[in-house]
Amino acid sequence: MSTHAYADVNGVRLHYVSEGSGELILFLHGFPEFWYAWREQLTAFGADHRAVAVDMRGYNLSEKPDTVEAYRVPTLVEDVRALIEHLGYRTCTLVGHDWGGVVAWAFAMRHPDYLDRLVIVNAPHPVIFSRELRDNPAQQRASRYMLTFRSPEGESVLAADNYAALVNGVLTPKETFSDADRAAYLAAWSQPGALTGGLNYYRAAQLGPPTDDTARDAPTALVADAPAIMTPTLVIWGERDTALLTGNLNGLDTQVANLTIVRIPEGTHWIIHEQPVRVNDEIRTFLTT
Repeated sequence: MSTHAYADVNGVRLHYVSEGSGELILFLHGFPEFWYAWREQLTAFGADHRAVAVDMRGYNLSEKPDTVEAYRVPTLVEDVRALIEHLGYRTCTLVGHDWGGVVAWAFAMRHPDYLDRLVIVNAPHPVIFSRELRDNPAQQRASRYMLTFRSPEGESVLAADNYAALVNGVLTPKETFSDADRAAYLAAWSQPGALTGGLNYYRAAQLGPPTDDTARDAPTALVADAPAIMTPTLVIWGERDTALLTGNLNGLDTQVANLTIVRIPEGTHWIIHEQPVRVNDEIRTFLTT
């Protein structure tokens, strides 16, 4: 049975959903999702863990600060640290997808003592992604959508025609998402300020491909520094991801000392929806070996 609750942490009120008891496994979603993205994982891991999925700041039922600066990565990292403590834990397994994965990578660099294990699903390591945006024309092309997301028109583009761009980009194919799933996502996207909150992650990081020769020489810094990650880490990657290309796996072992990579050739960016049982099995194997 899922329990909904709120935590007042790091200056914001965060909504989260939990199942089960035991060691903490905490799930961080990406754009444009919310806690519901992890519903299959809550059920699976709530059987023998305290499984918690949070609405990140700016999303769904969590608080949505007005300023872009409130969405910088170090602040998001402190949200996670404070939430772990609020839940009564000192360590956890942290699982992140997309932007949630970016925050999880940064968390592992800043607070390794809070982590037992780290699981990343289709989310680029900040150092590797900076390299790919700088040097890889294919990743530059794949990331051009980020420029739209950062623009003042981002909200209107994504909200047009009852969120058609998001529906077509996320909630397909139909066999993966039920009518109830679509209704839940539309309700989350329709929360006042929710689109702006999610887009502010991109705006705060100034994340995207170079737009001219001057910008090409400017580093894309999601984190101020990037010490090697020593936490045992599993990376699950759907290789048909059209936004985050497999070049993001190249050289990852130079940044992560204890690394396991599972490539899923037929998986897309939305692998947690397409193959939840496979994802759960890979995480379970990682946790028990």
